[in-house]
Amino acid sequence: MKIISNDDVAQLLPMAEAIDVVETAMISVAKGTETLPLRSAIPVGGHNKMGIMPGAITEPGCFGVKLVSLFPQNPEKGLSSHRGAIVLFERKTGGAIAMMDAGLLTALRTAAASGAATRALSNQHSTSLAIIGTGEQAEHHLDAMIAVRPIQNVRIAGRSPEKAARFSEHASQKYPDIAFSSGTDVAAAVKEVDIICTVTASPTPILKGEWITAGTHLNVVGSSIPTMREVDDAAVLKADIWVDYFPSWEAQAGEIVDMVAAGIISTDYLQGEIGAVYSGDLAGRADESQITFYRSLGIAAQDLATAHYVLDKAIQKGLGQDVKF
Repeated sequence: MKIISNDDVAQLLPMAEAIDVVETAMISVAKGTETLPLRSAIPVGGHNKMGIMPGAITEPGCFGVKLVSLFPQNPEKGLSSHRGAIVLFERKTGGAIAMMDAGLLTALRTAAASGAATRALSNQHSTSLAIIGTGEQAEHHLDAMIAVRPIQNVRIAGRSPEKAARFSEHASQKYPDIAFSSGTDVAAAVKEVDIICTVTASPTPILKGEWITAGTHLNVVGSSIPTMREVDDAAVLKADIWVDYFPSWEAQAGEIVDMVAAGIISTDYLQGEIGAVYSGDLAGRADESQITFYRSLGIAAQDLATAHYVLDKAIQKGLGQDVKF
């Protein structure tokens, strides 16, 4: 078994490559060839949880499980809110072939999925971006959006003006040719922008449909359990929605669970799974004025595909630690 550290993952999985890997994985997901039980989570004290995500994929042929702790207050301690490990197994004999830190891998594959969706659904000339949230996912989503669209202007909105300002300052140093601004006013941040990414841990809507203008593409990412939601009913009704995986969307997207229960929409409101757009089996954006909405829940296929990609590169480059049991 090869043990692969966070530093190794950072070196071996650049965003542009991660986007391509996730896109390929999602094509297989949409074809129904992968085995993907829904994520389960158990409480471990306070607002903290441990998530369990098993799965098996056909290409590359492997299976595995991600065990990840979800500690919402970790960023205040300078730590990721997602910490854990992913273990990969090979199909021939069932042996464990790799274990790696799941924190950065999760952050990268999540942003990469949004990047792939943005590449497929947003207007190609999109130059303005609003990111709602200032944590780890905000950082990686910025990288992903810049990787797929010619972003020139970025607005950062967060609950803390100090955190939003620090994020903006750091981002401007990394991307000096892009104009950044920050604040706490979400409505002002999303006004007439081309792309919006919501990457918060908010349990209640922070993005309203009345603020969203024609032609915008949304990546709604931060809420991954049915008791949380980042967007209001109006945002859902105003947009055409694609998802990573239908069973996750139906069971875990808070806005959908709420609206279906209230009889406002039914589950056939969905356009379809994003992998079918990548393969050409499903239409994407119809015109420049359409509001497109990618709902990310995160699935094991993304973890397994990116982890296997990292493993292959680690073997090629002689990185990671070999351990025998």
